[in-house]
Amino acid sequence: MINADALAGRTILVTGASSGLGAHFARLFVGAGARVALCARRRDRLDTLARSLGPSAAAFAMDVGDEAAIAAAFDAAERALGPIDTLVNNAGMNERAMAVDLAADQFDRVMNVNLRGPFLCAREAARRMMARGEKHGRIVNIASIGALKVLPGLAAYCTSKAGLVMLTKALAREWANRGINVNAVCPGYIVTELNDEFFQEEAGKKLVASFPRRRLMQETDLDDIMAFLCGSSSASVTGAVFTLDDGQTL
Repeated sequence: MINADALAGRTILVTGASSGLGAHFARLFVGAGARVALCARRRDRLDTLARSLGPSAAAFAMDVGDEAAIAAAFDAAERALGPIDTLVNNAGMNERAMAVDLAADQFDRVMNVNLRGPFLCAREAARRMMARGEKHGRIVNIASIGALKVLPGLAAYCTSKAGLVMLTKALAREWANRGINVNAVCPGYIVTELNDEFFQEEAGKKLVASFPRRRLMQETDLDDIMAFLCGSSSASVTGAVFTLDDGQTL
């Protein structure tokens, strides 16, 4: 259980906030005292979530593949909530197919959302933080164990997440003296509304049975690391990659 004021005073923008981990992180951050900008393409779902979270949250339409939409969402979020000092790059997608069957446009879509999008969002956030002399900026990229091991049938996804890990380190190095910490989290398989059906199928059950602990992780398993990386306690942590997978990669 995160302390109620662990993130008090921080203003956090979360991409992919309309469902799954993004929505969970938003609830966590508001509960820990932060103001939260909820960003995604599905504005109707964002509005519903924002209403449930109260005045500390606000919804903003954003397509992470669109530079202009990213800048517009940051502008609107900062007008409503104040300067963004923390970015959580959570938006992501996959295309499940063996490489020989993966169309070029499918590959491009995954790269656009999972790698290009986080770069564009991080760049936008960093430019604003630098312009105002932010000394405690935080950027957290949500990668995956797919960055560290091959997940069959997910060549584009794994490649994009591996790229995101290296991007994290590159940006951390560039911005180390500009008051911005950049870190990545590589979660294992977590049950969410996006994959719940798969894990009810035989293939999903077989996958879970292959894990050392034969179970899926829960969204709450990431709470402590996210609160730490987004808060003041992580002042000396940048360029780090945290794997939280319940031993799934062992």
